[in-house]
Amino acid sequence: MDKQALAAFLRGRRERVRPEDVGLPVGSRRRTPGLRREEVAQLAMISVDHYSRLEQGRGRHPSRAVLNGIARALRLSGQEQEHLFRLAGQTESRTSDGPAEDVPAGTLRLLDRMNDAGVVVINGACNVLAWNPLAAALFEDFSALGSGDRNLVRRFFLHPDPSRRGYGMGPSPQFARAAVSYLRVAATRYPHNDEIRDLIRDLLAASTEFARLWHEQELHIEHHSRQVIDHPAVGRLELDFEILTLPDRDQQVVLFTAEPDSPVYRALELLRVIGTQDFSTPR
Repeated sequence: MDKQALAAFLRGRRERVRPEDVGLPVGSRRRTPGLRREEVAQLAMISVDHYSRLEQGRGRHPSRAVLNGIARALRLSGQEQEHLFRLAGQTESRTSDGPAEDVPAGTLRLLDRMNDAGVVVINGACNVLAWNPLAAALFEDFSALGSGDRNLVRRFFLHPDPSRRGYGMGPSPQFARAAVSYLRVAATRYPHNDEIRDLIRDLLAASTEFARLWHEQELHIEHHSRQVIDHPAVGRLELDFEILTLPDRDQQVVLFTAEPDSPVYRALELLRVIGTQDFSTPR
């Protein structure tokens, strides 16, 4: 535990949080920028004396619960939380009950500009949080699903239409292994999250393929690979997929791309025009 560095970090972060950021009245008699110590203590649900000692470099090792409260009170980002835990002598810093659901505005603007790639944003539990039109045409119309059904792993293995399972990727593709690995990490990171536990339970019970991958205990995430998708409208597509991690968040941007001016690229252009129209023959 680096008491002096921890004290300096806490002071610096406290001074940068405005009262209105945490729902407190601004008032006209503040003599210090940011929050007062007693306000941080109140928000963190710890005693003023305990917090003051930490900020003065005189405190004992704070518990994880105390650090969680301070991180919440000071509105720390994911990287800042990690730094706080390291300064306090803690090696693990993931503190939330579940993966974040909100996507940064800048990332959403990026999706709007990417017309030649299928892009989805997922969180650690593989919930689809955002997507662009080409991704919807490539996989399915996520906007037509309830928020609880927009889970890439659930739809991949347990799509209610058996012909749509696997999204045309075939058995045990790289994408499935990466998705199962992300879900394994999420289960460890958020051990008390009911949504993640229920999802794993359902997948184990209903998908022999998922159960096989899950019980292999493999943890392997390739951030760049190739994936073949047999699409019902435009045929066989051999795509590159990239996984980019958003800083400060347990979220990933997954991009499916093709070499410019290649036959696959032109097929994606056609798919963008077709969109999510269903050309399958009615039964």
